[in-house]
Amino acid sequence: MVAACLSGRAKLTTLTFLCCSCFNRFNYTVSVGLHLHSSAKGFRTFNTLHFCGNFFLHNCIKSIPVGVLLNWPTFFPGIFGCCQSFSTQASHTEIVNEVLAEVLSVMAISQSSGEELCATYIDKFCNDRNLSGAIRLVRTLHDKNIPLHPSSQNRLLKTVGEENDIGLLCEIFKDLLVSYKILNSSTYLIFAQAFIKENDVSCLLRFVREIPELIFPSTMVMNRIIFAFAECGQVDKALLIFDQMKNLKSKPDVITYNTILRILGKCGRIDEMLNEFVAMKEGGLIPDIVSYNTLITGLRKVGRLQSCLVFFREMCEREIEPDLRTYSALIDSFGKSGNIEESLRLFNEMKHRGICPSIHVYRSLISTLKKMGKLELAIAFSNEMKESISNHRGPNYNQQKNR
Repeated sequence: MVAACLSGRAKLTTLTFLCCSCFNRFNYTVSVGLHLHSSAKGFRTFNTLHFCGNFFLHNCIKSIPVGVLLNWPTFFPGIFGCCQSFSTQASHTEIVNEVLAEVLSVMAISQSSGEELCATYIDKFCNDRNLSGAIRLVRTLHDKNIPLHPSSQNRLLKTVGEENDIGLLCEIFKDLLVSYKILNSSTYLIFAQAFIKENDVSCLLRFVREIPELIFPSTMVMNRIIFAFAECGQVDKALLIFDQMKNLKSKPDVITYNTILRILGKCGRIDEMLNEFVAMKEGGLIPDIVSYNTLITGLRKVGRLQSCLVFFREMCEREIEPDLRTYSALIDSFGKSGNIEESLRLFNEMKHRGICPSIHVYRSLISTLKKMGKLELAIAFSNEMKESISNHRGPNYNQQKNR
């Protein structure tokens, strides 16, 4: 109805501010009335009205182009007060200032963080491809210590990425890192995905070199960037970032090397994986259980079982306790290679260490024993597995299952 009455152009901030004021006054009136007649039904009605008000405001903002100034019809001053007519297009700075004033007004009236309203405006800026306005708003919100929801950060970053402007993308990502310090994993992934069609890595490497100057220590940030690039299939770029990282203030740590070992092992680049493991130790870093498990898993995939045993013994000599993943990889590998004796030895050793075998370990052993014609032993392990499952699930499991 409001949209139908509008002719020409008027300030967006006037509309939204008046809407906010009207809805908040209305909510206040309703809440006072309900306070006098407080009942559960009454409060449910109030919550419904409050939700409807917020829903209308959200959609009102999204339905009107940001920065467009409207002319109010002559009868509107009777409802909202006197409003002047405007016919000029607001600058990006003016738009952001008006939006910020609106956010602050809503925060003052409703005593909220303004996060939802900020998200609505960021979404509107992105829909209109008004990136300069969105960027200016994000920076202004940070300066005012007004929070920005991670979904809004992701929306902005994704929109910038769709414009194929890698330079701007890097600048925005740096802004987000400096402003919010901790970003969620989806934000890193959106950043990495924007480089899938980008062959020129000079901008990426320049960005990597700048990170330690903005955030120190920056090792955790670099680790997450490397992981994100690997997750979206850009292995070579992830390795380039890793190589660049070796020359920075924030050097690779154990987590960095574990990530690289996993990337190389998953790609079957075993010799490179082993070289990085050696470099890790030569750099004074002590491998952990994740390092050895990653090595053993990578070596197992290419059938280098003796090397698996070498690293298994090495980790034991370093007093690093093997875990279920370690034994699972070794038992499965030796079983498939036909060395059932070694599989059984490792299985018994695992139980002796107090590690409960998983269903996967049992099934792997049972399958190998059946193939080798050792049916009695396979049946014994099958019964042991069923008993283990029953004990793990508790005495009430069978009762619940039979209901």
